[in-house]
Amino acid sequence: MSVSLKHLIGEREMENVHLAVEEEDLYSGYNDYNPTFDSEELENDVGFQQAVRTSHGRRPPMTAKFPGTAIGARPLASSFGSRVPLASSMGRPMTGAVQDGAARPMTAVRAAGYTSSLTRGSTFDPLGQSKGPAPPLEAKNEDTPEEKIKILEKKVNDLIEESCMAQSMGTLQLALEKAKEAGRKERMLVRQREQSGNADHISLDLTYSVLLNLANQYANNEMYPEALNSYQVIVKNKMFSNAGRLKVNMANIYFKQKNYPKAIKFYRMALDQISNAHKEMRIKIMQNIGVVFVRMGQYSDAITSFEHIMSESPNIKTGFNLILCYYAIGDRERMKKAFQKLISVPLGIDDEDKYIPSNDDTSSNMVIEAIKNDTLHQMERDLKVLAEKYIMTAAKLIAPAIETSFATGFDWCVDMVKSSQYVELANDLEINKAITYLRQKDFNQAVETLKTFEKKDSRVKSAAATNLSFLYFLEKDYDHADRYADLAMNADRYNPAALINKGNTVYVKQDYEKAAEFYKEALRNDSSCTEALYNLGLTYKKLNRLEEALDCFLKLHAILRNSAQVMYQLAQLYELLEDPQQAIEWLMQVISVTPTDPQVLAKLGELHDGEGDKSQAFQYYYESFRYFPSNIDVIEWLGAYYIETQFCEKAIQYFERATLIQPTQVKWQLMVASCYRRSGNYQKALETYKDIHRKFPENVECLRFLVRLGTDMGLKEVQEYATKLKKVEKMKELKEQRVKSGREGSARSRREGREGSAGSAGTSDVDVKADSGHSSSSTKGERLSAKVRSLPGSNEPYEASSPKELDASYVDPLGPQMERPKTGAKKRVEDDDFADEELGDDLLPE
Repeated sequence: MSVSLKHLIGEREMENVHLAVEEEDLYSGYNDYNPTFDSEELENDVGFQQAVRTSHGRRPPMTAKFPGTAIGARPLASSFGSRVPLASSMGRPMTGAVQDGAARPMTAVRAAGYTSSLTRGSTFDPLGQSKGPAPPLEAKNEDTPEEKIKILEKKVNDLIEESCMAQSMGTLQLALEKAKEAGRKERMLVRQREQSGNADHISLDLTYSVLLNLANQYANNEMYPEALNSYQVIVKNKMFSNAGRLKVNMANIYFKQKNYPKAIKFYRMALDQISNAHKEMRIKIMQNIGVVFVRMGQYSDAITSFEHIMSESPNIKTGFNLILCYYAIGDRERMKKAFQKLISVPLGIDDEDKYIPSNDDTSSNMVIEAIKNDTLHQMERDLKVLAEKYIMTAAKLIAPAIETSFATGFDWCVDMVKSSQYVELANDLEINKAITYLRQKDFNQAVETLKTFEKKDSRVKSAAATNLSFLYFLEKDYDHADRYADLAMNADRYNPAALINKGNTVYVKQDYEKAAEFYKEALRNDSSCTEALYNLGLTYKKLNRLEEALDCFLKLHAILRNSAQVMYQLAQLYELLEDPQQAIEWLMQVISVTPTDPQVLAKLGELHDGEGDKSQAFQYYYESFRYFPSNIDVIEWLGAYYIETQFCEKAIQYFERATLIQPTQVKWQLMVASCYRRSGNYQKALETYKDIHRKFPENVECLRFLVRLGTDMGLKEVQEYATKLKKVEKMKELKEQRVKSGREGSARSRREGREGSAGSAGTSDVDVKADSGHSSSSTKGERLSAKVRSLPGSNEPYEASSPKELDASYVDPLGPQMERPKTGAKKRVEDDDFADEELGDDLLPE
């Protein structure tokens, strides 16, 4: 036990013994890794955690025996709990340590963070953080001329950027204001530079940018004189390099002002100042020159410019313009050559096969998916669509002109297209040939042309069959229309036009449920198909599913904002849903689009009449009559309105127009005569009744009025008219007895036909009124009946045994007259026997 304790004490003493090492490196050990500074495992270090929680770690500061650099020979606790002496403290005196009462001399190299002598209580601070925060940066003096110039220059640049951004967002007025402000700031900047003596440092690039932006904004706001002045300032300044190119912008302004000679002058001046190195810009300027010549009608000069472009750098637009010029001068051969050049112009786009992914390489497939719908591919598609549009338009234009017949010319164009890179356009051209036949009203040729596509590929076959189905539908040959609609659907089931045609054929057969299914399928294939949505709404309307129909037309209105048909359908649906106010609102929107539609105006009048607003109804009915004076319903309403408001003389013109429209309807002529009678013009009324009697001798109502007027006016013809009236009434009774006896079941329809042919189609209405008024006839009618009671009767076979009185009473077709207002005039006293009568006791006063 004593031996082991002595041994342990001896080991601890040996730890403070430094052995001399030959040629030791005084500066070794500084790069050695000290595990004490490993902070990653401090949470698991038992010694460190104990030092933190207890007083174990609160030890007095180190003395000079344990210098700060080598930390003496004191072993440090590692993350493993062992104490390992540093290698730097092995075999050499520590830096700054006191040995034998004398400090170790300093070396020439001083490490960062170490002091020449270790003071008591010093800490390890290699970054010098104990000295406090760094002093603040010295503030810039903004009052100096240089700083003011820099700030102003930055403001000018910011204003130019804001102006350009405003232009890109479409706020042109704001862009112009920013450009003007940038110009003012730039002039202030120049003055400040001159005042500070830095005139040589004036930025020409900034001045150029300000002036150019200002000129562009003037041009965008169509302030052309100001824009030209701004461009002129730049062009005349010799200090601006390449300013001559801006003459193109000036020429564009002259072109917009239709000052074509000056535009050509400036285009040519710009062309002279652009070197041949800028080939593309020269080509574009020459193209503008050619377009100006076309506007001026100088096709020969335009052809010269376009031919030069097609020989140097051919493009689709120039080739199309060249064909137009040849067409204008009527040169057939050169039209053909220009068309061949047009279809041979290289587009410079990749083949569509490039965008078809392969099954092997995954990374390349991902790249293809990424670029399939990017901006560049979209631009390529747009360029191809534009080229196809120009070629189709050019073919349709020159086909009738290059050959003796339209068909021969179109066939030549088709042959040329088939031998070019636009092979797929050949079928479209042939379909357009059929459509051109339709425009020329040559339906047979159109049908024959379309029938040739039945054996072509599915896409073309579907398009041709769709057109054929539509043609047969217009000709009301619904069986053939149905057949070709099926053919189009079989060729391309996703063709919305084919599905719509099929739905139309089913709709005509009144199978509305099935028609709705086809329209829905068309909408699933193409959600923007407005025809399918409109027809679906009509189908729901037929099925009395008004809410669903309303939903369809509201969706359609969101797509077609100004469609009068859609808004009229919405108005009708709201009327069926018994919401007249909404119906009126939609009809007002229709009027805002088509203000002269008489049917819509009449409908508005009808709705206002139903709401009780007679004055507003009269306004719309009158407007409808003004635009279409042949609508019998509108005429009848206006005539009745004037009669109701006691302006019978104004109603006459409307009933006379109705007489012209329906000359076989006796009721209009009777109304004209009645208006004359009510307005007090009895002579004119009598002449009118006589004229009606000549045209319709069997009309009972006319005869009754003649008897009445003749009696009141004391005419000699009264007895003649009364005799005719009695005969006509006898004939009427015979016909009624035959109907009651039922001798012939179909006699009623034949009688009505005969009456209609005899001009008494409107008599039935009037007769009903007369019969209904017979029992409740007025006192005047009874007195008139008593007066003509002694007229000779007729001896008809089925006459009643007792003599029958002649019924000469009548009912006015315009209704009873308004009572005359009572005045203060004294009433005429008639002679009667009132005074001779005896008064009863109940009448005497009590």
